[in-house]
Amino acid sequence: MTTPNTEDAAANRKPGRVLVLNSGSSSVKYQLLDMDDRSRLASGLVERIGEETSRLVHTPLAGGGEPRERKGRIADHDEALKAAAEELAADGLGLDSPELAAIGHRVVHGGLRFTEPTVITDEVLKEIERLVPVAPLHNPANITGIRTARALRPDLPQVAVFDTAFHTTMPEYAARYAIDVETADAHRIRRYGFHGTSHAYVSRKAAQLLGKEPADVNVIVLHLGNGASASAVAGGRCVETSMGLTPLEGLVMGTRSGDVDPAVTFHLKRVAGMSADEIDVLLNKKSGLVGLCGDNDMREIRRRVDEGDERAALAFDIYVHRLKKYIGAYSAVLGRVDAVVFTAGVGENSAPVREAAIAGLEELGLAVDADLNAVRSGVPRLISPDYARVAVAVVPTEEELEIATQTFALVDN
Repeated sequence: MTTPNTEDAAANRKPGRVLVLNSGSSSVKYQLLDMDDRSRLASGLVERIGEETSRLVHTPLAGGGEPRERKGRIADHDEALKAAAEELAADGLGLDSPELAAIGHRVVHGGLRFTEPTVITDEVLKEIERLVPVAPLHNPANITGIRTARALRPDLPQVAVFDTAFHTTMPEYAARYAIDVETADAHRIRRYGFHGTSHAYVSRKAAQLLGKEPADVNVIVLHLGNGASASAVAGGRCVETSMGLTPLEGLVMGTRSGDVDPAVTFHLKRVAGMSADEIDVLLNKKSGLVGLCGDNDMREIRRRVDEGDERAALAFDIYVHRLKKYIGAYSAVLGRVDAVVFTAGVGENSAPVREAAIAGLEELGLAVDADLNAVRSGVPRLISPDYARVAVAVVPTEEELEIATQTFALVDN
């Protein structure tokens, strides 16, 4: 029996790495994953792009390397991605590696056309550009990241994974707003939903936690970060979600108002003389928790609550009240609920939020075990007592892994 040459085996190895890029207006997050075992090889963040205080933090995860930091002006996304590529190359993980199979891009808005991961072509990029009016804060930054990455590796498959795709299974009666149909269709006005990669991943992991197939489980997912959204998932398919035409609708968020009477905008224009742009900034950047109490960090808000701060306590109560409303509403939409699942920064780490959101919902079959809820852990887990009719769970989200998985599945096929 002969032993195969290891160099030949390495040369013949099928590319199995995916670089995931999440380009924001002034930042780029990235992760390099090996899809053979779904391990993370490196991750990084470039922030404050275009400012004198730009910063890149790169962490080589394979082998437990120490984070490296660069400080100093990074002019644009092109320079940011080139700097990230240099850091990856320093770890022997450069973008020119033959093991790199594809680059996966998070794209916030895919409209109705993009219902699944899509290989990026010039025509696809043009369609993403056409969606800028319904995602003016997000799609332009995503487009910039795509163009830069394509210029760096024009030979490599690049895949767009859309935040909205998971929610395209909503029935028409849930997705449409009750406004004139012709006006709505002419201007693409409907509920699209966001955080789709997170809701897809977490709902699937919740089914695994319950020992069932996703098709057999109804789940309410609460993605609670600085941006926050809820979804009702029936048998693995989204049937309702809280964010709408934009990521502004729905839950109370860090700086976004969530649900408000639409007439508030007319009132502010007439009475306060505010322009459309000023109202946009108010509702997206100066509302939510920061508008209510001056803080959008739930840890700081809870510290203030514990010290008797009334503004912080009111902000917390408003936040939790909105969560309860959506849990109740989605319980009605689903009819049967197998689990309520908390995820993302606040959902995974704030025991007081989880406890308060479930408190008083015993008639819906929900309860939280105080001891289980207090445990800090990075793994999926149940926090409900054995007697509860509906499971309550914490499932850490893995959006980059979900993007990489969808990207690799597409290019591998």
